Amino acid sequence: MTRAPELSDALKTLETVKLDRRAFLALGTAGAGSLLLHPGSARAADKIKTTARIVIAGAGAAGLSAASHLAQQLDGAKITLIDARKEHFYQPGFTLVAAGIKPQEYTVSSTAEYVPAGVELVTERIAEFDPEGNKVVTESGKAFAYDYLIVATGMKLDYAAIDGMDVEQIGKNGLGSIYHSPAGASATWQALSAFADKGGVGVFLRPATEMKCAGAPLKYTFITDDHLRRRGNRGKAEIIYNAHNKAFFSVPIVSEKVRMLFKDRGIKTQMDRVLKSIDLGKRIATFSTPEGTTELPYDFINIIPPMAAPDSVMNSPLPWKTGGWVAEGWLEVNKGTLRHARFPNVFGVGDIAGVPKGKTAASVKWQVPVAVDHLVADIAGKTSDSIYNGYTSCPLITRLGQAMLVEFDYENNLTPSFPGLIAPLEELWISWVMKTMALKPTYISMLRGRA
Repeated sequence: MTRAPELSDALKTLETVKLDRRAFLALGTAGAGSLLLHPGSARAADKIKTTARIVIAGAGAAGLSAASHLAQQLDGAKITLIDARKEHFYQPGFTLVAAGIKPQEYTVSSTAEYVPAGVELVTERIAEFDPEGNKVVTESGKAFAYDYLIVATGMKLDYAAIDGMDVEQIGKNGLGSIYHSPAGASATWQALSAFADKGGVGVFLRPATEMKCAGAPLKYTFITDDHLRRRGNRGKAEIIYNAHNKAFFSVPIVSEKVRMLFKDRGIKTQMDRVLKSIDLGKRIATFSTPEGTTELPYDFINIIPPMAAPDSVMNSPLPWKTGGWVAEGWLEVNKGTLRHARFPNVFGVGDIAGVPKGKTAASVKWQVPVAVDHLVADIAGKTSDSIYNGYTSCPLITRLGQAMLVEFDYENNLTPSFPGLIAPLEELWISWVMKTMALKPTYISMLRGRA
């Protein structure tokens, strides 16, 4: 993969930045602490003996982390992990690939290498959830009965909801989409790089649905602006960000900070615009607005598709039956315990959970131990007071070499992990280092149940 030619200059700049040694060591100590075994991780002698059958639907970040935590705490349980995809994708790295910062292979590994000993991995897709019958059925027709079910299926990218969209064209004719896949992220980088060489109109957006990592569309807008500047072509380009409502981010103080940065960078913004269709040949995107539809020609566009629950979940008894999440099929769980509201032996973690915040990998780190703690307490005949407070983290890249480490909870309170060291709304080099270098090792530790 071709890297950005200006990245070598950026790296030289990073090498000249002098971070206060005491601050760096403090961060290192805190970071090391985050990699220690979770307090719930039990020694073999402390494991709870049980013959419980536990099915985990989905072997992404949440499913693998849940399997690891359960394997560490239970002795004798039959834990079955079901997912058809054999590759594991480090999805937080997709933006870095699409920015020309990391190679495509940076995001790809094998699911099997993270499955803990004693856990059965079934490489099939679940076709049916039957919570009344306490079983799931795979596409081959095989049924798996359970005493407890953890739903960690993630979500589907609904490109089909955009009329005229063709994922086979990503990377061609100015079309990008960082979410599609590692290959799609790499192809998006090629399209962005060509745009940065020439300039023109760059169009950015997000869907009106819930979505994973809602900061990613903003990051990629900032990254595009910086690439244009580094190539001396910012004056030849117009960048337009289309917000799906009247805000740029769900946390008001962060939304205002983004508004200020967009204004400072000369990024044009348009509110209440949702992409409905695209003409890939003519390079015209059509958005719905409160006044009707409007067309927007582009030279480069980054498509963020609508997102929803997988069909197997959406067509089951598990989603919300009332409220704003019905159409998208998110799992009806208690936002604090992540236990299903109607089926107490079912838990939902990761992107599929129908909670107000938390569709990031960082959220999984805090959700999974809570759900597992309640499940294990049930097996032991006890109760748990563990609560997930909505913790969500977004390392928001604002230019190559700088980022804001935005962390918040259900109440939109900023919850910085390193108060006094990393200010959440400041563009910092150290936040960039965490995003590009430190987070993947922490993520892998999380998959293994050690974070």
